[in-house]
Amino acid sequence: MNDAFVINKWKEDQGADQITFLPDGNGDFTRQMGMQANKQDLGFGQRSWRYSMLVRDKTIEKMFIEPDKPGDPFEVSDAVTMLKFINPDADLPFDVALFTRSGCPHCAQAKALLQDRDIDYEEFVLNAGYSGRALRAIAGVESYPQVFISGAHIGGADDLEVWLSKHLDKTGGESDPTHNKAA
Repeated sequence: MNDAFVINKWKEDQGADQITFLPDGNGDFTRQMGMQANKQDLGFGQRSWRYSMLVRDKTIEKMFIEPDKPGDPFEVSDAVTMLKFINPDADLPFDVALFTRSGCPHCAQAKALLQDRDIDYEEFVLNAGYSGRALRAIAGVESYPQVFISGAHIGGADDLEVWLSKHLDKTGGESDPTHNKAA
């Protein structure tokens, strides 16, 4: 039940340029779906109950509706739950964070390795949003780059190259069928 301005800002923040976001500022759709919820206890007023929905050819195939309990539950309406439903065998995209320093050749190597595999990453550049202290606190090291994939600290560019060769086959697909599966 957000207006177009809020929805567009959320879309931009999430980098979700492949998804169509539909605002429901007046709550008309939400009321017709029977999903309106009073969230005044959280300071939100009238809102849509949290759910995700798979619609094909104007027919609802599946809805994942959050349980009716206090607060703002977020247990089943997430994207991973929907992806598991659509294709239980699909590989989830990797969540990759790359801590770099401007002008660092090893950082450029790590970025090229990821780009060659069409793996999206979020880059954090030293002194443009974090300091060396933050890197020491997170990774326990001071060298660059430092790569994290789906919650695991991989290490520098050479470590990334080893990890990629171990976990991905020559075509960029996964060689380990149990790694990072949606199921």
